[in-house]
Amino acid sequence: MKRNRLIFGVLVLLVLVALGIYAQHEHPFNFRHFAQDFQRADWRLVALGVGCIYLGFVLRALRWALLLRANKRVAPLALLGAQVIGYTGVALIGRLADLTRPWLAARKTGLPISSQLAVYVVERLFDLGAMALLFSTAILLGGSSLPHPEIFRKAGIWSMAATLAGAVFLLLIRISGGLVAGFFQRTLGVVSTSLAHAVADKIRSFRTGLNTLRTWTDFVGALALSVAMWMLIAAAYILTTRSFGDAPLHGLTLAQGMVLMASSGVASVVQLPVVGWFTQIGIVAGILVHFFGADPESATACAATLLAVTFVSILPVGLVWAQVEHIDLRKIADESSHVREAEPALDEAAPDEPVPDPTGL
Repeated sequence: MKRNRLIFGVLVLLVLVALGIYAQHEHPFNFRHFAQDFQRADWRLVALGVGCIYLGFVLRALRWALLLRANKRVAPLALLGAQVIGYTGVALIGRLADLTRPWLAARKTGLPISSQLAVYVVERLFDLGAMALLFSTAILLGGSSLPHPEIFRKAGIWSMAATLAGAVFLLLIRISGGLVAGFFQRTLGVVSTSLAHAVADKIRSFRTGLNTLRTWTDFVGALALSVAMWMLIAAAYILTTRSFGDAPLHGLTLAQGMVLMASSGVASVVQLPVVGWFTQIGIVAGILVHFFGADPESATACAATLLAVTFVSILPVGLVWAQVEHIDLRKIADESSHVREAEPALDEAAPDEPVPDPTGL
């Protein structure tokens, strides 16, 4: 598996080099202009962007502690190190290290890994919901600043509708997860038995994760922290982009910033170690050039700075923190990559039906 990943990474790097040589031949890149863009950038805004990202990690730790309350009460920032070190592993090793955070949280709290996987599932659901909510709102209110605004407004409406539909679906899973899983298993079983079992197992895992939200207060608190965190991330994108003096970048609107953030998020889904940094820079720079009219040099400088602020800036703190806690990132990433084997324990731990609670969610 590691050998295959290495081969794939090398192939991607070779393709990127080839594309870079071709692009340089067709449209020569002005490296002097590129360097001047860095020199003229307002680094105070960049520093504020980094501050927003760091504060976002604090909110992540608070949210994880909130989602743990059903199993164990921990200090609000007790799991800040797990968040910082976990994302440091993702930045260095790639998405394969994404499960480092629940692994570290389990070690820190002494709770079983299944409980931390449940929190991880719910956390990801809140991330998707909060980002979709902010994206839809920004597009619907300020989509006129985007090219072809009617297309983006339709996208915003569909995104909002999908978010509401997803919320209703998750509420059904929370209330009657066993019945919903059984329905999908019977329905999809006509097409494929293996697919039916896989979907039903995922629904049961989601239900177990949602059991971490015992009351409406927990739900509202987790949602508020998620929205606040993604607002900080959006602010980091906007501040960093506006730090570059060219008009298309300096005047970036909230709606444009949300499109940029969503594009960067899509680009980072398949995050290869280090090589993925260049693919992300290329995709974000392309968005800045083709959607917002920035020149290639300014767009590339801005995209590289965005990557440094939103993704790489945590590395110094994370590496030092890992050393202080005597954590070998590569070793833990290898161990946590097998953590999916613990997922069946989620289903075994789940009761057949949720325990009735007149005040709960």
